[in-house]
Amino acid sequence: MLPLTEAFYYILIVLYTEPSHGYGIMQETEKKSGGRVKIGAGTLYTALNTLLGKGLIDHYPVPEGTDQRRKMYAITENGKQVVEAEVTRLEELLQVGRQALTQMKG
Repeated sequence: MLPLTEAFYYILIVLYTEPSHGYGIMQETEKKSGGRVKIGAGTLYTALNTLLGKGLIDHYPVPEGTDQRRKMYAITENGKQVVEAEVTRLEELLQVGRQALTQMKG
């Protein structure tokens, strides 16, 4: 499953905190990335279907009073494990990169 694409990573990170609908995922991704990452609708729904197929996310019941046509998604326990493993992998990459830069400067 690793490495995750940037779109998969942000979708899972957004859902790690709380369930959301597609538009909410797009908004939170843009917010969390400081506007750097913008996931279009086509990319988003293709990614959601892939993540559903891999069992990393699942459908979530739509709250009462919300448009019932709006689909909600939640991360699964397996999805949480994948996010945690990816964060660990990225931390290792960052640590090795910083060590290399420090050695080059010193």
